Amino acid sequence: MAEANALEKTTRVNLLFDFYADLLTDKQRTFLACYFRDDYTLGEIAADFAITRQAVYEHIKRAGQMLEDYEAKLGLLAKHEQRIRQVREIEMLLHQSAPHSLDTVAPLLERLLSVD
Repeated sequence: MAEANALEKTTRVNLLFDFYADLLTDKQRTFLACYFRDDYTLGEIAADFAITRQAVYEHIKRAGQMLEDYEAKLGLLAKHEQRIRQVREIEMLLHQSAPHSLDTVAPLLERLLSVD
């Protein structure tokens, strides 16, 4: 159960990072990328940057909270997830009603998914 929660948190932070990384400081981006994307430990990051593990933890915690704050205000991830759900629903309906229509509409749906 704890592993599932940790994986969910890592996935969420990575998704939020994709949307809001440019709004973070260089240090925040670096620490989050090291910890959540590159799977460095707090100790490894601390050693690389010659700071304490506690300082790394605080930077990561603060940056993660900033990502959540940006999402609460802007909702980019929520909108993206909603678009994906809608596209999947359209795909399912097209497949059920007219399988040949999916070939025609699929490129349009892919373009919709790739819109930033």
